[in-house]
Amino acid sequence: MFHANDYSGSRAERQNAVLSQLQALIAGECSQVANLANAAALLNFYLDDINWVGFYLFDGNELVLGPFQGLPACIRIPLGKGVCGTSAERKETLRIEDVHAFPGHIACDAASNSEIVVPIVKDGHLLGVLDIDSPSKGRFDAEDQAFLERFVSMLTDQLTVAANA
Repeated sequence: MFHANDYSGSRAERQNAVLSQLQALIAGECSQVANLANAAALLNFYLDDINWVGFYLFDGNELVLGPFQGLPACIRIPLGKGVCGTSAERKETLRIEDVHAFPGHIACDAASNSEIVVPIVKDGHLLGVLDIDSPSKGRFDAEDQAFLERFVSMLTDQLTVAANA
């Protein structure tokens, strides 16, 4: 369905192509698992220099591993712990240039050196986080952050707030 040549042009044009593809994938689909799985696969295909991309979902108490692409990962992350738990607790994006310098970093993959985590919040309720790791320090910049926040916003429109949230 997608080809590498779908991503030609400027960085902004490539990002817009990914957002258009995400919209096509999730339009009319009510399965959260299917939408999150396709979103993770799309980002894994599009982004370079990453070694893990996926979602942790908030179960009302902690973050639980959801659909992802990459090596097996930590299953549960308490709020306030590591980059994912801190992003979730604060409900704000964290872009970490060197995860080894982040207090309380949870090392699921020793190859990861930088990370970006975007919280998924709908109607004030935390649904989870998008987590992306890279083996390169300083991999993610402000433009990546803006793009990924738009990506999550578009995806969030298709997600529902769990009854226990």
